[in-house]
Parts: sequence; C-alpha cells; structure tokens
Amino acid sequence: MRVLVVEDEQRMASVIRSSLVKEGLAADVAQRGEDALWMARAVDYDAIVLDLMLPGLSGFETCRRMRASGVWSPVLMLTARDAVADRVEGLDSGADDYLVKPFALAELHARLRALARRGRRERPVVLSVGELTLDPARRLVRRRGADVALSAKEFAVLEALLCAAPAFLSAESLLEQAWDEHADPFTNTVTVTIGRLRRKLGDPPVIATTPGVGYRIAGQRGLGQNG
Repeated sequence: MRVLVVEDEQRMASVIRSSLVKEGLAADVAQRGEDALWMARAVDYDAIVLDLMLPGLSGFETCRRMRASGVWSPVLMLTARDAVADRVEGLDSGADDYLVKPFALAELHARLRALARRGRRERPVVLSVGELTLDPARRLVRRRGADVALSAKEFAVLEALLCAAPAFLSAESLLEQAWDEHADPFTNTVTVTIGRLRRKLGDPPVIATTPGVGYRIAGQRGLGQNG
C-alpha cells in the first residue's frame, strides 16, 4: 500500500510518514497542494492524507482539483478546525473521510486501511487464497493455520499480489506499490523479495512468475510457470 502525505508542517509530516513506514506502507510526502497535484496524477496512490491548512492551494482546493483531473485515490483530510461547516466543505470537495488534530496514529492507520478497502473496488477485511490468509489490520499472515513471520516489505508485496489476484503485477508495479519514490527501479529488489517470500511461505509455491509479464498468486486461472 502506497500513501501520499500532504502536510506542510515538517515535524508532523515526518511523524506521520515514519509511522506509516513502520506499519509496512510506502509513504511519499508533499508540502504544498501544487506538488500534491502532480504527484497524485503521476502515481496511483492507495490513499492520500491531506492537511486542510496548506500554503498556496488549500486542502479544499487541492482535493477539488484532484477530483476534477480524474484522481480518485481515497482522501483522508486532516485539520485542526472542528467546525461542522469545515467538515462539510471538506467532504463536499471530494474527501472521503475527516480526522481532527490532535489524533492518535493508530486511528489514522485504521482509517487509511478502511479507505483503501473501499477504494476503487471493494476489498475484504482479510485477504485469502486457499490456505493462505493475510490480515492487514493485525499485520498477520497464516498458511495452513500457522503464522508466517514476514518483513514489512515482504508483507506489502504479498498484500499487493493478493489484492490484484488473479491478475499479474509487473516488477515495476510492485516497486511502485511497496516502495517509495526513492526506490531504484534498476535493482533486483523485487526479485529478491519475491524469493524470500516463496521460501517463507513454503511449498507448494504461492507465487507464480511469467517472464516478461510479472508475478501473481498461484492457483489462479491462466497461471504462468513458478520460478
């Protein structure tokens, strides 16, 4: 899951980004609405955390312009203002949810998970294929009833594949969803992570590869060769 954090207060932006990264998410930061607009158009974010009070374009106007330009990533709007009129304007500008400062990071994470599930298509609370289950809220993966310990990036890659099933995801798509803007597209990071996932999840292999196409969850129709 990849999130865009739009917050001009550097300390707050750093705290939010660090908390998301610790949860295994990829997070990019923009400090101005103008920057958020081009970033949201360039990357298909799973969710956007958007502060209301920004220099230049306000959060309201930034959200309106995102929607007008065809950006439909779920938006969680942040504000220190708790007036009903502000909440109404935020929702009417295209935001999907509203969170008043100060807030608990755990609540921010839970609201983002809920928004991501309700995104472009409905997503179940727990993702499962056969004997494999992944619980995003509790950060748990199980296969045949046994817990599987995964790193944050391994978890993010597996979640992306399960959300996309039965479709293939290219290495570039996985890099975009599970890493941030600083990831090097010319490394074998995705290949290495997929290899570790296969070993940890055991046999029969859960992830299938089709050279030149990408990766998908095994056991789906149109499956390529494992490897």
